Amino acid sequence: MNKLARFTAISLALITVGVSSAAEDTRQMVDLPEMMQQHMMSNMRDHLVAINEILENMAAGSLDRAADIAETRLGMSSLGAHGASHMARHMPEAMRGIGTSMHRAASRFALKAQEGEPLSAYKVLSEVTAACVGCHSAYRIR
Repeated sequence: MNKLARFTAISLALITVGVSSAAEDTRQMVDLPEMMQQHMMSNMRDHLVAINEILENMAAGSLDRAADIAETRLGMSSLGAHGASHMARHMPEAMRGIGTSMHRAASRFALKAQEGEPLSAYKVLSEVTAACVGCHSAYRIR
């Protein structure tokens, strides 16, 4: 199966899963104060923008820039800027664990990207996005 056909098949499978599960959302509801909801949503939107910027830089061969974005916007050194300590106390323990694993994976990605080996870096970047997918599949906020 060529890459386009495989991509199309995976995309259709994900759309089908999304459509079939949209009727009954079984994710755990996490109640947050309104201000924290907005803060968390803002953080997650920035995480998504950061991942896109990382991918753009990797495609351009700028692994050092991708590493910098990953560490400063997603990695362990980004926790203070995101207000993680204030947010964490309102999250279920497993949700905190997923978040921590995402931040740690982003820091590991930054180190791999600095080594200059794109394939190794992509493999670790997939751990970042897997944590995002896992959290969004298990939790929702109110």
